[in-house]
Amino acid sequence: MKTKRAKSSAVPAVRCAIYTRKSTEEGLEQEYNTLDAQRDAGEAYIKSQQHEGWVCSPNRYDDGGFTGANMERPALRRLMADIEAGKVDTVVVYKVDRLSRSLLDFARMMETFEKHKVSFVSVTQAFNTASSMGRLVLNVLLSFAQFEREMISERTRDKIAAARRKGKWSGGMPVLGYGVESTKLIVDPIEAPMVRQIFEMYLEQQSLLAVVHELNTRGWRTKQWKTKKGGLRGGRVYDKNSLHMLLTNVVYIGKVRYKDEVHNGEHEAIVGSGIFEKAQAMLRRNSRSGGRAVRNKHGALLRGILHCVPCGCGMSHAATDKGSRQYRYYVCNHAQKRGWQTCPSPSIPAGEIERFVIDQIKAVGRDPQVIKETLAQARCQAEEQIERLTAERAVLVRRLRDDHTEIGRLAATSRPGDPMLADAHDRIGEAERRVSEIDAELATLDGDLVDEAEVAAALADFDAVWDCLAPREQARVVEVLVERVAYDGGAGNISITFRPAGIKTLAGELTQRKDEAA
Repeated sequence: MKTKRAKSSAVPAVRCAIYTRKSTEEGLEQEYNTLDAQRDAGEAYIKSQQHEGWVCSPNRYDDGGFTGANMERPALRRLMADIEAGKVDTVVVYKVDRLSRSLLDFARMMETFEKHKVSFVSVTQAFNTASSMGRLVLNVLLSFAQFEREMISERTRDKIAAARRKGKWSGGMPVLGYGVESTKLIVDPIEAPMVRQIFEMYLEQQSLLAVVHELNTRGWRTKQWKTKKGGLRGGRVYDKNSLHMLLTNVVYIGKVRYKDEVHNGEHEAIVGSGIFEKAQAMLRRNSRSGGRAVRNKHGALLRGILHCVPCGCGMSHAATDKGSRQYRYYVCNHAQKRGWQTCPSPSIPAGEIERFVIDQIKAVGRDPQVIKETLAQARCQAEEQIERLTAERAVLVRRLRDDHTEIGRLAATSRPGDPMLADAHDRIGEAERRVSEIDAELATLDGDLVDEAEVAAALADFDAVWDCLAPREQARVVEVLVERVAYDGGAGNISITFRPAGIKTLAGELTQRKDEAA
């Protein structure tokens, strides 16, 4: 009897660390939760192995609310650090997937375990990692755990996709202007007018930063909501990113987005589609040019439309300060790159050429002959564009006819999946898309042919209206009306090309202004 007790006392202690994990935080606030249940099972298993010298470590390694798809877990990092420090001999878990659901991550952990001679035990899945068969069983179990995780993810994604394609709100962060009731978006009568004002502000100021400044000056904040646990989220000051997300969210026009797909939603729209599309076009334009404030920082009315005739290039706006005075110029881009001697007139004072162009625009409303000539030029441009588009359309229709004939021949002679057949279908799809675009452009041009009497009446008071416009509005009028200003410094000539639809657009706006003033 004495000899047996001596052998029992000689069994070395096996320090066991119990690791527990739960993917979500739901239920963790309870007095006895799943982490406690996992630990009790581990402690009971260790107690059953006391005859082997197993001893439970007092340290707790509990990861509540952390996924098993990666190793970014605080308790797991502590466990791995203690293993490397030689403080752990055996790791005990309730199930294999509690330690990891990734086969690659698990393989890395097992390498660390083997390096430090640490064994691994699952309470509900009996195997021994010391043998090759045990490692095979472990890897098979883990493969199924990873498969289960991926299947859950796929089912969740498919459910969200199906819901979005039916126009349903499938969760996520709430957006300003809507509340959520029974998983449906309901227009918030207080926030909805704020959303409309934000879109109007951007279309007026044409600058994200300017709108951000105005919103924060007013004390407006992003959407604030209460979580299921009672905590508050959102309610932050606006910045460029949060404002851009709001302005590009298709939810506001009654639609929902899933990846690159946009579908009609079940909820009511807050913003009209026309206003939304204008905002998108302005955002795209400003992203290329740096924004309206950058383009017109010094009040350059002709920036982007003034060209140097001798060099065949554009002219950029430049400004210099001397003392308290500022001097503005338009400079030939070719002269800036190759040297001033390469251009007969490399620069021109900005104020001088801008006044000339404005005077010519004003002259359109004063002189009936100028109105007639200008309208004739606009009609000529529109007719040339119509002729060009009509010719392009005829070519496309002929190609479509040939491609359809080719598809009929290939379908009769080739096998399914023939790359030539697929190419023919792609060509037809692209041609049909372009034909639709041309038809829309032709319809627009047909409607933009202007009437001489209508324009003359609208432009009669242009002088008075122009003087009442703010600099930003004046610049926009020039952009709408003028397509190109060609400056030939050597010959001393300046020619102005009006946009085909610009005169009609401007005439309509001036008529509206006069009606509002009356």
